[in-house]
Amino acid sequence: MRIMVLGASGFIGRQILVELLAGGHEVVGVVRSIGALGAAFPQARFLEMDLAKATRAEDWHGRLAHIDCIVNAAGILRGRDMDAIHADMPRVVGTAAHAAGVRHMVLISAISAREDVPTDYARTKLEGERIVRAAPMGWTILRPSLVYGDGSYGGTSLMRGMAGLPVLIPLPGDGRFAFSPIHTRDLARTVATVCGNPAYFGQTLEPAGPETLSLKELLRRYRGWLGFGKARFLSIPMPLMRLMGHVGDITGSGPIATNSLVQMVAGNAGDGTAFARAIGFAPRSLDAALLARPAQVQDRWHARLFFLAPAIKAILLLLWLASAWLGFAHGVEKTAELVRALGLPEGWAGPLRIGSSVMDLVIAALLLWDRRARWSTAVQCLVVLGYSLVIGFALPQLWLDPLGPLLKNLPILLLICVHGAIGDRR
Repeated sequence: MRIMVLGASGFIGRQILVELLAGGHEVVGVVRSIGALGAAFPQARFLEMDLAKATRAEDWHGRLAHIDCIVNAAGILRGRDMDAIHADMPRVVGTAAHAAGVRHMVLISAISAREDVPTDYARTKLEGERIVRAAPMGWTILRPSLVYGDGSYGGTSLMRGMAGLPVLIPLPGDGRFAFSPIHTRDLARTVATVCGNPAYFGQTLEPAGPETLSLKELLRRYRGWLGFGKARFLSIPMPLMRLMGHVGDITGSGPIATNSLVQMVAGNAGDGTAFARAIGFAPRSLDAALLARPAQVQDRWHARLFFLAPAIKAILLLLWLASAWLGFAHGVEKTAELVRALGLPEGWAGPLRIGSSVMDLVIAALLLWDRRARWSTAVQCLVVLGYSLVIGFALPQLWLDPLGPLLKNLPILLLICVHGAIGDRR
């Protein structure tokens, strides 16, 4: 079959891509940016589309020709594009798919997308399910519990990060929130099983692993797998967790957000036995999956760096804001000294001081809004290097200053590069 996978570059989408290619299918992946995907998956064909903006019929004109099945693995847990990706885009795709003769559509939803869960994630996911059910073609909806894999993303990355913290693992409330975790490969195998299969048309399945575990037990097992020793827990009151979620909502890059917290508390348990009977194979248990793939040094790095990534971003943000404030409030004498050393007119001192402080504020704003740490990393490096070279040339004695005002720029540059390397969680 020729199968189109929406969101093929994501944590789940990539594994679906691999499974379908292994099954001999012709796969068309729809991604925001192709980048290196073409080299990583030379057997697949890719279309570059921003699904949040692909909400008009003409966006899909000609793109669905000869497609037999569409797998919609696109989804986000937070952000202003939620309605567009979860509801508006699927509505247009359903209409265009019917016109193009597509026979089957598979939607990856979530087991915690329920009417009683008060999040925009649950609301838009449910709307997406309603749209798929109303589509004039075969459809199958998959509502998995927690999805984990050899890698991690989102909630599973958070769990690894929590399990990797030194001394004590912070535990939201009593940690009894239930999950029936399923491996990405088993979910991908499920997708490959149902694609184009009339036996699953009109069905809603809840992919779940063979056991239901509490959050506390999941963290205990992940810590043991990582090799960090015995798990010791520190209970965090839920009001404080909700406050941290609000902070994550505001910054857009915190490890915790309101949606992820509410969806976690809502319950993510499924009936693994019923799912295995419906799909025709038994998904592996968490213990079996962890035993089959022992933790490597990269896994331990990722777990330890998970909370450092937002901490590094926060300290760099504080650095640029403090630099701007110091320039506005206390930089008159230092700027005048620099202007004299460079042989510039004294009248340049004021504009140079104000301009550099404004630039620091602009960099702080760029750092705050650059979710993937691409442009902000390049700009920060260029500006720190520029500051260091100009000031070091004009006032070379500062290189030997006991307080190291210029030498400190070297570790700051490295910190900026580290943030650039680990800031993109995609």
